[in-house]
Amino acid sequence: QVQLVESGGGLVQAGGSLRLSCAASGSIYNINVMGWYRQAPGKQRELVALLISGGITNYADSVKGRFTISRDNAKNTVYLQMNSLKPEDTAVYYCNANVQRLRFGPNQDYWGQGTQVTVSS
Repeated sequence: QVQLVESGGGLVQAGGSLRLSCAASGSIYNINVMGWYRQAPGKQRELVALLISGGITNYADSVKGRFTISRDNAKNTVYLQMNSLKPEDTAVYYCNANVQRLRFGPNQDYWGQGTQVTVSS
């Protein structure tokens, strides 16, 4: 199995910063994509940022220029640096990883348990 463990959420004032971390562990041959999604109360889960093997990134328009996704391949860990936070960034943030567990095996999506980010005005 594969486990994703997130950390770094919390309460911050508008304009502040937080850094989220997500470490993947378990039976892993390769991780093709790692990313962050968020879900605010009463809303659907939405993409925040993706990091694809090779360094390609994709950000939601609402976070471009404020959030930065990065990865430590040796640690199978993805980070989300969040700057200039706004109250509308308040949500539960979920880590996602597209994992290949065996060399010739299929890719499969895994999710973390979520970490709460609250931005006060």
